Parts: sequence; structure tokens; C-alpha cells
Amino acid sequence: MGHVHPDPPVDPPLTLLTTMLTALQALLLLAAGGFLFYLAFLSVAALFATRRTSFRADSLRSFAVVVPAHNEELSIRRTLESLGAMEYPAERRRLLVVADNCTDATAAIAREAGAEVWERSNREQRGKGYALRWCFDRLVAEQQPVDAVVVIDADTTVAPDLLAIFNHDLEKGSTVLQASDQVAPHPGAWSSEATRLGFFLYNHVRPLGRKVLGCPAGLRGNGMCFRTDVLRDHPWSAFSVSEDLEFGLQLLLAGHPAQFAPEALVLATMPENPDNAVSQRSRWEGGRYAIIRRYFPLLLKRFVSTGSLCMLDAAVELAVPALTNLLALSAGMALLSTLLGLFGVDRMLLLGLLWCAAFGLGIVHMVAGLRTDGADPSLRSTLAHAPRYALWKMMVYARMAKEGRPQEWVRTTREANRK
Repeated sequence: MGHVHPDPPVDPPLTLLTTMLTALQALLLLAAGGFLFYLAFLSVAALFATRRTSFRADSLRSFAVVVPAHNEELSIRRTLESLGAMEYPAERRRLLVVADNCTDATAAIAREAGAEVWERSNREQRGKGYALRWCFDRLVAEQQPVDAVVVIDADTTVAPDLLAIFNHDLEKGSTVLQASDQVAPHPGAWSSEATRLGFFLYNHVRPLGRKVLGCPAGLRGNGMCFRTDVLRDHPWSAFSVSEDLEFGLQLLLAGHPAQFAPEALVLATMPENPDNAVSQRSRWEGGRYAIIRRYFPLLLKRFVSTGSLCMLDAAVELAVPALTNLLALSAGMALLSTLLGLFGVDRMLLLGLLWCAAFGLGIVHMVAGLRTDGADPSLRSTLAHAPRYALWKMMVYARMAKEGRPQEWVRTTREANRK
């Protein structure tokens, strides 16, 4: 009779460690995979958007186009030339530059370009949010206020039909609008081009998908439009380093969701030198965390009390980490899990496959997004910059961990105008 070989003894601590590692990975995979599924779903939904071609309206509203500017002498003239070329009756629009705490020639250049200039000096209340509140308070208090206010950043060019599109959508009942805030192309500048791809996915594809699903877009800061009575009833009250995101959530909770106008295009100029973009990226990333802590619970509470899917969508949209971070996490965990599985750790090969699937959802988000209406074919070539951009972002995070998150607005270093 043969000998019976007993099973090898199991090391309890090792088994417990494996179980804990598996459970932790499963939870992380559920969160990251859920976010990536949400992004892929929005991109696929965006493919079904119908492009509008006619923006005729029965009446023409009056607009104040506000350009908040702090030491923008290098870019303000080009921005004002673009705004002056808009195809909208001159008597129905005002071009207003808020020269905020400027120490350069911004105000003088703006006046030479034909803009109305309001100069503001307040060393204690610094930043775009304070400048907008100061300007909006003056506009709504005028004896004959304009019908709507548009905000354009001082490093931006706009589509000629911007105001015509806004006017059409306001007539259709919108009270707050957000244009498609994208980045001007600059082939050869990998940092600017990678940011261009990120902006297109975040500021165009995701809002477009949400529009198809009947959800609001949120505000992006550049290319915002407000009906004047909204600003009178809800004065600007967001002064964080992510003031646009915050004010959009405040208006959503107050019943004025920002609707997306995908055909209204604004093109911002991003720094060519990645070193000049560090402060900007740190502000975006750091400021978002405080907004999540404050508004995510409020949005979930409103969803529970009203059953509004728009509130749930806004909460999820707010919580979604940057796509680069999700892809880096998925790729890293797929590699780690596969290696552990090859060394015999139970269930790790399966987790590795699931992490690969999550990474694939991120690819779906990008590929489907680049096929949506309004996508520039040249954006596809920017995918080659993604790995380098991901490494650069990791360096930004390391710097933030060392120096802390920015607590106040810091101006992005400008570069000379590009033609």
C-alpha cells in the first residue's frame, strides 16, 4: 500500500497577508475600474451627440465680455483682437478688461486695443475669484445692465460665433453656459500637446457625454457665460484656487446647472516649457482636493433627498481622479499582480487580468473620445507624449508633497505670444 503524503503545512501569517493583499487590491480595483468605466461610458455616449449648425435667434442679447488679467502684457493684445473679430453686432457687446493688481503695461495695451478697462488694486484679496466678484458686482449694479456676462481668460482666442451660440442657448432657456475650453495646438512642445489632449477629454468629451445623458457640464473657468440676473441673485462667492469648479457646484446646488455649448470654442495657450506649467498644475491638482472634501458630501446628500441623477453624476465627476493617474495605477497594479501570480501567490494572475481590463477602459475613453465630433485629428499624435507626461506629473506630485498644496492663486509664467 502506497504512502499518503500529507499536504504541506500552511503558514498562517502568510495566508493572512495574501488574503489582505487580495482584498485590498479588489477594493482598489473596484474604485479605479468604476471610474474608468464611467469615463469610457461618457466617451461612448459623446459619439451620439448631434452637432448643431444653426444658431439663429429671434432677439439679440447684450453681452459684457470680461477678461480678468493680471500682468498679461504678453498675451492680452492677441486675445482682444480675437474678441474684437467676433461676428456679433458691436452695439450689443462690451469688451471689458479687469486689470487686477497689474504692475506691467496690461491696462495700457488693453486701452490701445479698444477695450474698456477697469483697474483694481487690492493686495489682500488676490486672485481671479476676487477680481470676478468685484467686476460682477459693478456690472449688475449698473442702471441698464447687460443681459449676460461672458468670462474669457487673457491668454485665449475664441471662435467668431461664440456670442451667437451663447445668445441662441440663452434664448432656449439656459441660464449658465460653458464653452468647449480647449488648448491651442503647438506641435513639438510635448507638455503643451499632452495638456491639449487632457483638456479635450476633460473639457469637451466628458461634458459632451454628460450633455447627451441630460446632465450639466460644470464650469471650467474659461468660456463661462452667466445670465445677469443669476449673478445678481447668486453673487460670485468662490475664492479658492479652483474658483470656477467651486462656483459651478454652488450654482448647481442653487438650481442653475451649467449647460454645455460644445460648438462654442475657446482656445487657451499653454506654456511650452513644462517648468512654467508646474505652478498651474499644482494649483489645479491641489485645489481640487479641498473642493471634493467640501462638496462631494453635499452632492450625495442632495441625490439621496431628491433622487436627482444629475447630482449623483456631479458627485462622481468631482471624485474621478485624473485619467493619467488612473492609467498609471492600472498599469502598475497589472504588472505587480502578474509578477506575484507568477511567483505562486493565489488569485494574483486573475487580478492582473482584471487590472489590464481596467487599463483597457481608459484606452476606450481616449480612442472613443478622439472620434467624437469636434476632435482635431492631430490630437491622436499627442498620445505618444502620454508616458512622458505621466512621469512629469509624478514629479509635480512629489513637489507638492514636499512643499504642500498651494493655498492661494499663483500666476502661471507666461511666454511670448505665438502666431
